[in-house]
Amino acid sequence: MTRQPTSQRSDLYSRITDKIIAELKQGVRPWMQPWNTTQASDRITRPLRHNGQPYSGINVLLLWSEAIARGFTSPTWMTFRQALELGAAVRKGETGTTVVFASSFIRAETNEIGDAVEHDIPFLKAYTVFNTEQIAGLDERFRPVTPVPDPISRIGHADLFFANTGALIRHGGSSAYYAPARDYIQMPAFEAFRDAQSYVAILSHELTHWTAARHRLNRDLSRYAKDNSERAREELIAELGSCFLCADLGIVPELEPRPDHAIYLASWLKVLSGDKRAIFTAASHAQRAVSYLHHLQPEHEEGEAA
Repeated sequence: MTRQPTSQRSDLYSRITDKIIAELKQGVRPWMQPWNTTQASDRITRPLRHNGQPYSGINVLLLWSEAIARGFTSPTWMTFRQALELGAAVRKGETGTTVVFASSFIRAETNEIGDAVEHDIPFLKAYTVFNTEQIAGLDERFRPVTPVPDPISRIGHADLFFANTGALIRHGGSSAYYAPARDYIQMPAFEAFRDAQSYVAILSHELTHWTAARHRLNRDLSRYAKDNSERAREELIAELGSCFLCADLGIVPELEPRPDHAIYLASWLKVLSGDKRAIFTAASHAQRAVSYLHHLQPEHEEGEAA
């Protein structure tokens, strides 16, 4: 495998981070962009590959952001070659969107005493994809007409998902939070929310925090209360986790930021400006948290048994 130059890898981190910083400075949360008032009744999903497999991690943010910036409503993306293999072609003059593939390679070195030591070196590789709306000749399966699910059944599905996690969820008061010391989630009464989707979005956020416990994903929250930077990083993970999970559940998340989360905007800008890999790390942790919640579902266990 050809090793990607360090400067090229660093530039990739920087270019993506700088794009997100620019949007945050405009008061735009790029991970929230696909759900605006004109699209609220459309299909809610993660970005999809040509085979229907959803993207994950940082690529979700990149493609969501690009879709709204360029007005794409299709969730599906593919490479130039994949389009050709499907008997289609990217239209002349169309420009693609950069996504990344994270992997690693083994590098062998000799240590001070002459022993061979192997190091696992992570790297990013960029490649270009096109939205199906930029491609001519695709068949109808890439332009499905998806009926809007009944809101009650969608929320019922979400409630079942939350129940299957086994998290202790208490209701009452006016605040939503996760209490690490006692390992429970506190939520206001359901009736206190303006709609069921808002309730689901907030609970998804707190469940992402809940996955941090030592006996779950062991994400360190020990400095959350004392370190503004660490708090901002964890809140970014939880916000991304909520967006990812809402997309998986087919539910429109909160369009307006909670007052306590809007406060983190300056902190997020500071963290991202000082660490070009912070958004990648946050997206990775959010993806891991949501995957963990999916693994707690009975249908996942049945699938593994089969």
